[in-house]
Order: sequence, then structure tokens, then C-alpha cells
Amino acid sequence: MTGQEKIYSGDPDVSFTKARDMAFNNNRKQAQDTLLYILTKYPNYHDVREFLASTYAWDGDYKKSRAEFQKILSKDQHRKTTWVAAIKNEIWAEFPFLALKLSKKALKKFPNDTELLDLQKRAQESSMIPTATGGAVQTISSEIPKDSTTGESDSALRKKVLNNTIGVTSEVNIYSDVFDPMFYNAVKYARQTKYGSIIGRVNIDRRLGEYGTQYEVDLYPKIAKGTYAYLNFGVSGSSLFPDYRYGAEIFKSLPRSFEVSAGLRGLQYDTTTMIYTGSVTWYNGNNYWSFRPYFTPGDNGLSSSGTLTYRKYRSDADNYFGINIGAGISPELNQNYFFENDDRIVNLQSQKLNVAYYFSTHNKQNAWGAQLGIIHQEIPFDQGNYFWISTLALSWEIRFR
Repeated sequence: MTGQEKIYSGDPDVSFTKARDMAFNNNRKQAQDTLLYILTKYPNYHDVREFLASTYAWDGDYKKSRAEFQKILSKDQHRKTTWVAAIKNEIWAEFPFLALKLSKKALKKFPNDTELLDLQKRAQESSMIPTATGGAVQTISSEIPKDSTTGESDSALRKKVLNNTIGVTSEVNIYSDVFDPMFYNAVKYARQTKYGSIIGRVNIDRRLGEYGTQYEVDLYPKIAKGTYAYLNFGVSGSSLFPDYRYGAEIFKSLPRSFEVSAGLRGLQYDTTTMIYTGSVTWYNGNNYWSFRPYFTPGDNGLSSSGTLTYRKYRSDADNYFGINIGAGISPELNQNYFFENDDRIVNLQSQKLNVAYYFSTHNKQNAWGAQLGIIHQEIPFDQGNYFWISTLALSWEIRFR
């Protein structure tokens, strides 16, 4: 081959063998040039194009890899190796929903194939965003796939794993009467480990002319395959927050993409309020449905509330549109609406609607979110009368190794 030649003229099999040797000996760019050169004359040499796509994936250039796999599958959908490689590319790129879509298409061509079924399961597990882990670093395992082709591809993929997150959230609540606007801000640091996620957070409130600060830690330890836990502990010296708050919950995956959980929360003011909760969640492709009730025993009987959440995911867990509706009030979710330390009211009437939109940059290093909500709530010190609360929340996160 010479630099002046525009169309390949040689033995494609020999050149392909040399290109593979170069790729496996850390001369990836030269190998890719050779593979592209072969394709100028033999565009339907699918083994060459498939290997080219794989080298792009090893380099972390998942978009280029996806384009090459699509060229092959648009002409020949009976190449199992191409389906497998294309699915792995989406899993490594942290696009589990695309991987799941590809695996379902592949299984139509190769029904009950064990390798494709395993990839489908991996994609499904990666796309199932745990109910409690809205603040988790990432939903996809931080472990690099064991079937990476070369040691260098392992290294290249590992550089893409962003195990650390710093995030900020700001929220304003505007009341229809009685109160001035109230503000909530939070700063968090999160890290994903092989044992689960750990999140440290500082919450800062400004209400009724006062400032208050709360310090929290959330843990999401993995217990077994399909089972994980949520643990929480918070402390504050401000009357705007409980002196202590704590929580524990167990989550269990079930067949047919269901998940259930059961747990409790504790809020300690002058007395301790215990809240019992759980959830039923269903993952249907890119759709997420979850119902969570809260039950709070008190001197006036049992107070109950419930929230239904729907999310429509796009490429991954960072990109979705969501709707949240609820009835009743829980001191866990609405602690900023209680204004006296004594005689906490938990049986107020309340209805809420919240819409959210979250998105990220292509490299997943930055993620943004916005929530807009409206609450119709009974006034704590004037029961029987109501006010409206409009809420706006904005968030930003940056991920790094």
C-alpha cells in the first residue's frame, strides 16, 4: 500500500491478518487505517468492518463503533458475532436501553441463544434504576467487562468509568399567602464502589427568616444479586430540621422486571416520629413505574400518604422525563412545612403534582435536572384552610474518576 493510492489493491485477507496483529500489539491507529483502506474496495467484507467497530469500542469511541455495526446489520442481520459486539458496545457506552433494544432484536434472529440471553439480562439489570438511588453516582456497574479483547482495551474502558460525583441542588418554594418564599440548597459528594454507593450531603434551609443546616450520609450496600439496601443517618442542630433522622430499607428484584421494598424512617425532634414505608416498582423497557406509601402512627391514629412516580427514560438513567403525583403528607418528604418542634402534624390534607426533566452531556461528565411542582396543602396551624405552594428545583452534577 502507498499513501497515494485511494482504492485498495492487494490481498484483503493478508492485510486483515496484519491489521489484527497491529491492533493486538498496541498499534491501533495504524490497524484502523489499514482496515478502512481495505473497505474502500471491499465495503461488504463484514469481518473487517466488525473488527474495525470493535477497535473503536476499545478506544471508547462508541459512536463510531455504533455506526459501523449499523452498516453491517443493515445488510446482514444473521451475523450473531455482530449482534453480540454491538450489544456490548452499548453496555460499555453506558446506554443500557439501547443494549436492551438490540438484544431483543437479536433474539428474534437467534431465539433462546444463551450468550444473547445473558447480554439481555446484563442490559436489563443495568437499565433498572433502583427506586431509592436517585442520588446514586451511576446505575451501571463500575466493573469493566471481563470479556474485553485486550489488556489495553480494559485500560481504555476503565478510563471511562466515573466513580465520583459532586452535585448541587437549589429549590425555591413560593406560597400563595401567609409565608415568604423558602429556599433549600444541598451540596453532595457521592462515590460508587464495588460494595455499593455512598453519598454525603449538606442540606441548607432558609425559612421564616432563619437558616438551618443538616448533615446526611446515604449508603446503598449490595447484599446479594438482585438485593440491596438503603441506609441513612442525618444530624442537625437547627430547629428547621430534626435533631436526628435515620432510615433503613431492603430492595429485592422479582421476576418480570418488578422490584419491591420495605423499610422505615425515624425523625427525632423533642419526640421521635416513626414512618413505615415500602415500594412496588415495575420496569417496562424505558418506562419506570413506582408506588410508595407512607404510614405514620400517632396519637390521633394512623396517618397515610402515597406517591406514584412515572419516568420515561431515553438513553440511560441520566436522561428522562418524569411525573410525580401524590396525596397526603409525610414528615419525611415535607419536613420544611412543619414550623414547631412540638406536636408535629402528620394528618394534614395535601395533593401534589411534579414534573421533571433530566439530561446529561454525551460524555456523561455533566448532568442537569429541573423540577416544577404545585402543592395544595392544608395550613398546619389553620386546619380546614389551604394554601398553594409552587416549587422550582434545579440541579447540576459533575462526574470524575
